[in-house]
Amino acid sequence: MKNNPLEILELAAEACDDKRAEDIIALDLAQVSLVADYFLICHATNERQVQAIARAIKDKMEEENISVRRLEGFDQARWVLVDLGDVVCHVFHKDERQYYNLERLWGDAAHVPLEVGQ
Repeated sequence: MKNNPLEILELAAEACDDKRAEDIIALDLAQVSLVADYFLICHATNERQVQAIARAIKDKMEEENISVRRLEGFDQARWVLVDLGDVVCHVFHKDERQYYNLERLWGDAAHVPLEVGQ
């Protein structure tokens, strides 16, 4: 079982990459927010793919016995939030990602290099 937030972040990023998520980035929020240690942000171009990515994250965590605290927005599939505790994954539809622009909103957070999505 992996409980290290950085390992959870990497697992989630792999799940996103496996479902061809686009522009996968991770933000280190530990120094700028109490919300979570990391945000993982990615997008897809249609609702079906958004759901597939969110489902892949959930399934990957369950395989590793990591609890998924909440999964919100799955039915609408425009912005799905997967709460893993110290890691919060945001799976956007491309249009919503541009609109909400979390990268700019959390501009003080450092980017975390990922092995995937490059």
